[in-house]
Amino acid sequence: MFAVVRTGGKQYRVAAGDKIAVEKLSGEAGETITLSDVLLAGDGGEVKDAKGVVVSAEIIAQAKSEKVIVFKKRRRHNYRRKNGHRQQMTLLRIVAVGAEAKKAAAPKKEAAPKAEEAAAEKPAKKAPAKKAAPKAAASDAAE
Repeated sequence: MFAVVRTGGKQYRVAAGDKIAVEKLSGEAGETITLSDVLLAGDGGEVKDAKGVVVSAEIIAQAKSEKVIVFKKRRRHNYRRKNGHRQQMTLLRIVAVGAEAKKAAAPKKEAAPKAEEAAAEKPAKKAPAKKAAPKAAASDAAE
């Protein structure tokens, strides 16, 4: 299965096991991230619905791309400027391309009733009223 994902303003065609270099993403090497902005998905020659498709990737490294030389010159004015730039990038290994796991949502629903039961057993406490004494002390000092 393959997918076309958008990240960093660019589009990439990915499949499980691919390695890609994308614009810098937050995270450390070894972390797993999900690329949820899937534009297109398919299997072989067929195009499938991209809704609910998530691409999971592992960060291999945070690195810099190749140096780009920026050279400016104006003829007959003795104007020359030379600069270099190395763009930050993230190396990713695509782990899986597939639909979202619906099992992850089920435990969250089970945990919610327990919290409601605990809230029903304990009575709500009122917050103590704020004291006006510091304001009065400040006005006494001003006089």
